[in-house]
Amino acid sequence: MSHFSQVKTQIRTLEPLQTALTELGVRWKSGKSSMRGHEGATTVAEVVIEQENGYDVGFQWNGSEYALVADMQFWQQPWTVESFLQKVTQRYAIATVMSESREQGFDLTEQKVQQDGAVRLVLQRWHG
Repeated sequence: MSHFSQVKTQIRTLEPLQTALTELGVRWKSGKSSMRGHEGATTVAEVVIEQENGYDVGFQWNGSEYALVADMQFWQQPWTVESFLQKVTQRYAIATVMSESREQGFDLTEQKVQQDGAVRLVLQRWHG
């Protein structure tokens, strides 16, 4: 028997999460939506990723973070759960840094992916 599982994340802000998913090419629905699970089970999540197999993946606010929610038995993404979360978390961190930096008057001057997969951002702010 399968069921929805929650995986803890460090994702606390919705907009950078949505940006991260979009940048990774993941199609998602925003706004509280019902997620489809095994044998008609449902749960509600703030971000829902519909899978072709009829079992959805989502991010659900648990009061402190957006947890990844899925019936892991029916995971059908191009990456493993761990790899997916790693990629989403990295893009989320970049989106968060970029948003905060823009608010403080910084502009991105360079973004480079290192050999180990880390992303190097160079930001600049002009004083006039």
